[in-house]
Amino acid sequence: MAEQPAVGRVTSIDVDGHQVAITAPPARVRVVFLTDDVVRIWMAPNGRFTDPANTAPPAGEPDADIVVKVDHPGVAPEFADEGEHYRLSTPTLTVRVHKDPLRFGLWLRHDDRDDTLIVEERQSLSWNGAAVAQYLSRGADEQFFGAGMQNGRFSHRAATVDVEVSYDWNDGGCPNSVPFYLSTAGYGVLRNTFAPGSYRFTDPVRTRHEEHRFDAYYFVGGPKQVIDRYTELTGRPFLPPIYGLEMGDADCYLCNQNRGQRHTLDALAVADGYGEQKMPLGWMLVNDGYGCGYEDLDRVADGLGERHVTLGLWTSTGLPDQEKEVRRGARVRKLDIAWVFPGYRFGLDACETAYRGIEDNCDGRGFVWSAVAWAGAQRYAVQWSGDQAGSWEYIRWQIPTYAGATLSGLASTTGDIDGIYGGSAETYTRDLQWKMFLPVAMTMDGWAEFDKQPWRRGEPYTSINRRYVQLRERLLPYFYTYAAGAHRHGLGMVRPLALEYPDDPATLRDEVRYQFLAGDAFLVAPVYTDTEVRKGIYLPEGRWTDYWTGERHQGPVRLGPYPAPLDRLPLFVKGGSIVPMWPEGTLSWATRDRGQLDLDVYPDGDSRFTLYEDDGVSRAYARGEYAEQRFACTGSAGATTVTIGSVAGDYAGRPETRRYLLRIHGPEPPAGVTAGDTALARLAAPADLDAVSSGWSHDVALGGVTLVRTPPVPAAEALTVTLRPRPG
Repeated sequence: MAEQPAVGRVTSIDVDGHQVAITAPPARVRVVFLTDDVVRIWMAPNGRFTDPANTAPPAGEPDADIVVKVDHPGVAPEFADEGEHYRLSTPTLTVRVHKDPLRFGLWLRHDDRDDTLIVEERQSLSWNGAAVAQYLSRGADEQFFGAGMQNGRFSHRAATVDVEVSYDWNDGGCPNSVPFYLSTAGYGVLRNTFAPGSYRFTDPVRTRHEEHRFDAYYFVGGPKQVIDRYTELTGRPFLPPIYGLEMGDADCYLCNQNRGQRHTLDALAVADGYGEQKMPLGWMLVNDGYGCGYEDLDRVADGLGERHVTLGLWTSTGLPDQEKEVRRGARVRKLDIAWVFPGYRFGLDACETAYRGIEDNCDGRGFVWSAVAWAGAQRYAVQWSGDQAGSWEYIRWQIPTYAGATLSGLASTTGDIDGIYGGSAETYTRDLQWKMFLPVAMTMDGWAEFDKQPWRRGEPYTSINRRYVQLRERLLPYFYTYAAGAHRHGLGMVRPLALEYPDDPATLRDEVRYQFLAGDAFLVAPVYTDTEVRKGIYLPEGRWTDYWTGERHQGPVRLGPYPAPLDRLPLFVKGGSIVPMWPEGTLSWATRDRGQLDLDVYPDGDSRFTLYEDDGVSRAYARGEYAEQRFACTGSAGATTVTIGSVAGDYAGRPETRRYLLRIHGPEPPAGVTAGDTALARLAAPADLDAVSSGWSHDVALGGVTLVRTPPVPAAEALTVTLRPRPG
């Protein structure tokens, strides 16, 4: 059916506070100014406004809303009749209402009224009998991101992406899609709907959803501000428990279809395997498979608890026993499409039901996994990419997937290490390496022909995998701080380079989409082919240090073939980074040395990092029981100073004093080191620091590192560590 205009000529307009009513027969339209940078445009083609995404559904259907913030005070716009269009302005934006036929333009407001165009409808809203379409202008260099977890993609210019629950887990699929996108022109859009759609980012841009209505929220600003506003409206990403950031393990231990009869208590032997192999493990799903129930749940929960591992349960049939299971120790839920089908509101409701079921029956935090997302799912669940087979191709297309999902407010995303079946020793090791830098990580065994724990393939793979799992454990203070930041502002840790370096066109080149940033400090360039040489690594502006060798590079630069034997993940640290870490040898959040914190410091001008900490498991943080601590570094040719700030705030288990081990990267040893007013003794070898309460040493490895052990520092006090330069 040919498209027909859904709106006509404007016949009336009325401004009433922050709401504007427009008549454009046969349609009526509302323009609602929620804030000075967020506006909603809502069209009723027959004059009757509906909001199916946020009103009670028909009887028997699940009830979950997309929009959760409904208390915006509203901003009354300035109104002017400019002849061919009306002008509605806030201090930040202007909406132009073109009269004949009705169409909208969004402009950036300037005091001199010489506004800058952001985006404009090329024609009026159109209806083809199945979907309403909007046609928008596209800038010469405009880029588009978002639409949820679009497998294999993060940048969508000139492409078409489906926004629907597809159940296609592979490259090109979109099971975790979200009806939200953002543009480098300075805006983002949420289509307020549970109807499937498609976005074509050509010229003109065409977005459509399969419903006879139009309802969209527009957010004005840069990408980070847009994500902040979007997640304020639809819900902040949940804050995972600290064990949720540790390695997870899933398998079927009862009626296993692939490896014969086993029992749920067999999970304890697997958990012991992690301990014997000195590989941290945070949680286990003990029934991950169709037809796999559980038995002896109390004994399993108690046994896992004794091993500092949290019990999780998978479900393919709903949550009929959730209250009992949570009270018996289950704190992790993994959902299945068999009962959240057909997704959309069903999937969002399932996430909320599982999440609330945990929090309503214990004092812990909800921790849910789902492969069926929609707008709002970030407030309840981890989104993982579904069921795949391990392969080099699997690694390749996943790399841009999770960085791209971050730009839709999905802060916790991942995929099973080496898939749920298939794979090889080499693909498992390569996949595990880079996934240790994702927000969450899990290995899943129940569908494979063999167990997939990190030691199953023997040497050299076991030792390599151990190295990366242990590194992830040490980095949890850094990861957890970014999780807390996402909970506050919506932006996850894993990001495409284009987000942080928007003025660098190289970050949008095809080869660069196969690397990502893990927070501000780390640039990760996974190996995704069967090779020991990684080509095409691009380092943007700044000074970058090779994490393994200490070699320094000044960006922007494209590295030549980079040596990447199986044990080396290409990993670089940006100059100015301060990375908090738990001490070497940490194997669990529960048994860590709370009295010591390591700081990995890469001096480069003035830099800072604010560490976030709470008890890690309860919801006391929501009542203000958390602490923050600021670390700063000033590095120059003359000297390097690291300031350990006082701890602001309190929580259960916060140490009253703490020792610090600083690793300050620089090629030359200093003439001396002081902690406050005290000169520290120099020791001959870094290992000697283990036997003293304070001191320093210099290690020529890794391009030169000065190690400083401080005396105990009370939480209420600050300490400045100064490296004095050598003469000349």
